[in-house]
Amino acid sequence: MKKVFSAMLALTVGAAALSFAACSPEGTNEDAFTVYAPDGAPALALANAVHEGNGDFEYHIVASDTITAQVTGESPAADFCVLPVNAAAKLLGTGESYQMLGTVTNGNMYFLTTGDNPSLTEDNFETLVGKKVGVVQLNNVPGLTLQAVLAEYDLSVNIVGNDGEPSDTAVNAQPIEVRNETPAAGCDYYLCPEPAATTKINATSSAAVPFKMAGSLQELYGENGYPQAVLVAKTSVIADHKPVVDTLIAYMKGSADYLASADAADVVELLAPCYTEGMTPSLNANNLNATVIANCSVRFTAAQACKERVNTFLAQLIEVNEQFTSAVSDAFYYAG
Repeated sequence: MKKVFSAMLALTVGAAALSFAACSPEGTNEDAFTVYAPDGAPALALANAVHEGNGDFEYHIVASDTITAQVTGESPAADFCVLPVNAAAKLLGTGESYQMLGTVTNGNMYFLTTGDNPSLTEDNFETLVGKKVGVVQLNNVPGLTLQAVLAEYDLSVNIVGNDGEPSDTAVNAQPIEVRNETPAAGCDYYLCPEPAATTKINATSSAAVPFKMAGSLQELYGENGYPQAVLVAKTSVIADHKPVVDTLIAYMKGSADYLASADAADVVELLAPCYTEGMTPSLNANNLNATVIANCSVRFTAAQACKERVNTFLAQLIEVNEQFTSAVSDAFYYAG
């Protein structure tokens, strides 16, 4: 079966087809299986696969707001795809067209603060009551996960706009863009993803009021973080090419060890050809180092081993916003 490559895909309804670069070892054939991931921390999940891979796979890293287009439509481009777990559940949760092979990242959200504000732990999380927290993507996984964690600690949330009235008895969550996160932005704490978190700390290190790391949302959620991104595969590929599926799973299982020992510059160079043509990667030589890689929590857990954990997390997100994601069927989880 000849694969449909991403250069032929219209990413959104009515949009013109975009040109994609492909990251593949020499010898890739025209029937290579396509593997997609969004820019950012989830892209790191491909590093070991690209490093170890053979001509059976062709890797693509695309803008995060186009990743769902790779698994939808009449002829989805992706044979395999890394997706945020909420999107995977909402779009593919029946298990009819794609199944989840496992989780690949486990959260990359960190708190920043200034001055004498303490670092947040499970012992002092109530410190946030009455405080204002600037949250990147408040209405997406980061913000909903924060609200789910606050609920677990029996803390109330007050969503405030730029001119909103803060509450003295709740945690005041305010949406904020990464580019607007500065020590002078008016919040007591900021929730920010890697690599932006480390970049912000480094950029303000010589300022009169510098940022400092102030806790991990992953650790506050639980010991192993939360299931942030998952790897899915077409059910037709699973049915007809199980050895290929097993090979990619093996590559993913090696991701954590590879990234723990790889030089950050080598990872940047390795992934560079995989990005959409003309795209500026969010991971680069200036912001990627061993600490940032570790903070991106890349670790593969097979579907059956993380099934209960994913179901629990989806239920927590639904409790916060039932429109945001969906519960999934047992068929969603790959059983191989």
